[in-house]
Amino acid sequence: MFIDLALIYYVSVNPADWDDCIGQLLTELTGVGRLVCFIDTYRKTPCTFYFLIYSITNILYLIINLTSRIVSVGYGIDLTRTSIIWCKTRQYFLIILSLISFTCSWLSSVDQYFVTSRHANLRRMSNIKWTHRIVFLLILVSCLHGIPCLIIFNISSITNQCINSNIIYAIYSPIYSLTFTCFGPSLIMILFGYLTIRNIHLTRVLVQQHIDRQLIKMTLFQVILIAVFVTPYSINVVYILITNGMIKDTNRLIIENSIFTILTLLTYVYYSGSCYIFLISSSRFRRTVKEKIFNWRKPNQINPIQQPTI
Repeated sequence: MFIDLALIYYVSVNPADWDDCIGQLLTELTGVGRLVCFIDTYRKTPCTFYFLIYSITNILYLIINLTSRIVSVGYGIDLTRTSIIWCKTRQYFLIILSLISFTCSWLSSVDQYFVTSRHANLRRMSNIKWTHRIVFLLILVSCLHGIPCLIIFNISSITNQCINSNIIYAIYSPIYSLTFTCFGPSLIMILFGYLTIRNIHLTRVLVQQHIDRQLIKMTLFQVILIAVFVTPYSINVVYILITNGMIKDTNRLIIENSIFTILTLLTYVYYSGSCYIFLISSSRFRRTVKEKIFNWRKPNQINPIQQPTI
């Protein structure tokens, strides 16, 4: 075999040394997105509101997930092994943030399908008031869905690791992952991305203005992002489930673990790459970021009021 198994083994057993350094860099660079996320212009349409929630949850996900790993690797302090509260709350926040992020991703693609439709009834479904309600309901359901993590995750007395102690949830977890954070969002976004492109070709003159066409580009680039960096991880999860009962030799386990580590690392690009996707696909987004970077320290000028002379 021409593969350097020693190197592969190092990657598989030391994933934090790889993904935390790269992930931390991506997290810091993604902070640029926060300059734009809270601008009023980007909160007035359903699609941009989904982008706003999507960006916030991605940043929070990276901060919560990577901070504990960096502290563990850099300082040897693994709170998931010593603090039962952090063991439970970390899993809780990761599961609700990932669900909100992926759901907002495919909701934005569905919204762009509505916006580009030739049918007025479908276009009316792109409504900011309904979007606010949907996001509120999404956050509520996600918070309720994550409650079992606060109950079933505990620190093992044998391995001293934060693990799931419920067999039923162990069966449910990969099914949920494939449905709501892997294949489900990927398929929905690819489907509605195709339908949006078809609507554009079928409609000679879009009802929306140039900024909306840029939103369409941003959404379609997001489809590519999730298809490239999340779908391979989804396929690998399916492979693991199918081969779970098979007897595997050491070399195969090393290779599979290294592949799983690399594909898991690629999913960080999904959480950190939205800002770059928006910068690439939208000239308005680039212009706004540039203005905020160069003008955020610009002092406000107060013009003196001249009193009329008598």
